[in-house]
Amino acid sequence: MDHKEEKIDALFSIILQLDNLADCRALFDDLCTRKELEKMAERIYAAKLLLEGKTYNQVMSQADISSATLSRVSRCVQYGTGYRQVLSGDDK
Repeated sequence: MDHKEEKIDALFSIILQLDNLADCRALFDDLCTRKELEKMAERIYAAKLLLEGKTYNQVMSQADISSATLSRVSRCVQYGTGYRQVLSGDDK
């Protein structure tokens, strides 16, 4: 594993240690700009809408997301596992 991957894993380990929403918000407020947080939130929201069966046009209007970003989110929803895992509502 290279040094960059070790740093990323360390970040994920810190995130996994968070116990509540307030701690999570505090960490992400320190790590990210407001715009970065908004963009990540828009992607999660768009993925949720896609998983609910919404059309591209519906998602673009409701999530305030570009078609290019929506295309990437859609590919991740279709072929990835991350969005489905966290948005499925199933118990782990």
